Parts: sequence; C-alpha cells; structure tokens
Amino acid sequence: MNRILLAHAAAAGAALSAGAAVVATRFVIGETDPLSLVFYRYLVAVFCFAPFLPMLWPRGGLTAAECARIAMFGILFFVLFPWAFNASLELNPAARGAVGLATIPIQTLLVAAAFGRERLSKAKIAGVLLAFGGIVVAFGTAAFANGSGSYLRGDGLMLLGVLCAAVYSVFSRPTLMRHGPLFVTALGMAFAVAALLPVLAFKAGGALLPSFSARGWLAVLFLGTVAGTLQFSLFMLALRWLPPTTTVLYLTLNPIAAMVLGIVVLGEGLTAELVAGMVLVLAGITVGSGMRTGSAKPAAAEP
Repeated sequence: MNRILLAHAAAAGAALSAGAAVVATRFVIGETDPLSLVFYRYLVAVFCFAPFLPMLWPRGGLTAAECARIAMFGILFFVLFPWAFNASLELNPAARGAVGLATIPIQTLLVAAAFGRERLSKAKIAGVLLAFGGIVVAFGTAAFANGSGSYLRGDGLMLLGVLCAAVYSVFSRPTLMRHGPLFVTALGMAFAVAALLPVLAFKAGGALLPSFSARGWLAVLFLGTVAGTLQFSLFMLALRWLPPTTTVLYLTLNPIAAMVLGIVVLGEGLTAELVAGMVLVLAGITVGSGMRTGSAKPAAAEP
C-alpha cells in the first residue's frame, strides 16, 4: 500500500519538476540549439549519477542484449523525446506545445492497449479525456488564436516526441523491474550522452565548451540536477509500480505547473481558464488513476 502511494507521489513530483523544466528551457533555449541543450542537460545528470552507478550495478552483470535494450531506451527517452520537445518549442508558442504534450496519456493508452500491455477501462479513458480537456481549456485560447497552418511542423515534432515517451513508458517497465529505476535511468542517460557526443563534436567542429550566460548556466544546472537526475528518478520509480497510463497521466500537471510558476515568479495573471483547466486535470488524474492503493502491481520481468 505504502509503495503505491509513494509511486503516486513520485509521479506528481516528477510532473511538477517537469513544469519547472519548461520555464528553465525557455530561459536558455535562445543561447543554444535543441540538441546541444539535451546533451549538456544530461551530461550534468550523468555526473550526478556517476558516484552511485557502481553501487547500483547488478551483481550478475549485464548481458549484451540487456545493454542494448537500455541503450535503446536511453536514446528514445533521453535524446529523441527531449530533442523533439525543445525543437517544437522553438517553432511554436509554449501554450500550443502544452496542448501537444498533453496528448501523452492518450498516446500511451493507445500504445499499451494495441500491444496488450494494459487493459482499456472506462475510468482510464474518462481520466485521460478529462485531463486533456483541462489542458485545452487552460491553453486553448493562446494555443490556437493565430490559426494552425504556421505551426504544423512544431505540432508534428511535439507529437513525435510524445510518441517516443509513450513507447518508452509502455515497454521499459520490465527492464525497470529487473534492474531498478535508478540504475536504468543512470545508464540510459549515459548511453544517450555517449550517442550525442560524436554528433555534437562534428557539429561544433570539435569544440564542445558551451558559452552560456550566467543565467543560462544556472538554467542548465537546474535542468541537469532537479529537472534531470531527480525528475527522471521519480518518474522511473512511479513507472515501476504504476501502469504506464496512470504514470503519464500525471504529466498533464506539467504545463499547469509551468503556468502557475509563471504567475508566482514572473507575476503573470491568474485566469479563469487556468483555474478551470486545473480542476479538470486534477479530476482526470483522480478518475484515471483510481487512486486505489492496491490497484497497481509491478510489471513482470521480461523472459
């Protein structure tokens, strides 16, 4: 019972941290490009994980197949997803990006159901639709005020990134169960950084030292620590004990948290749309997750 409650708390904490990450990304994205920001963010996170990786290493070691699986998951979730997310925010307003990001529980539910990893239920469908409706209510006016034709490329990138996150959420659970969420997160990030290193070196002509402003460095450090090491550790912990759709349903708190943070930090106005959207999102999470402490069980390990 306590484990499941902690998993719900971890999912909520990860989503709130991700909301702060959106604000930090907006601070620094003008000083670099989407792929470079992904690299430096997870390089910081890998340095945070490095002292603990030997202690987390499985006693029996890893087979080549297991290493390949974790590497594939790492590239999918720590390279393709954040790159598409960052690139989308370069092209589209943040509000429109928030609506695209809110499709993650819908895509996860469809992927899980299509491959028999999770059973569709009326509660899950209702919860997903309520949460998505909340994001549309909160951000719809700002997202669609200027039409859609000029934003189609950004929309496509966001939906592609969300699909990567959905596939990861559905298929990574057995690996998380076998080796533990912290180890899989740390090693997956390390593989992602290793995959990006030659790409960035070629792109920069061998010069990898970034030239961020003081504010940019603070944003990158925040993205790598609180919104990197901590955020993804919490997300993986939740994903280990909760169904994929329930875990990602909490991510609809992400844009709401970012908007609330904008009100607190930047003095932006509180709108009726935000309040109504927040109520719908919270209702969706409550309905979709069931909030029954005994309703979720960890996934069985892969053969």
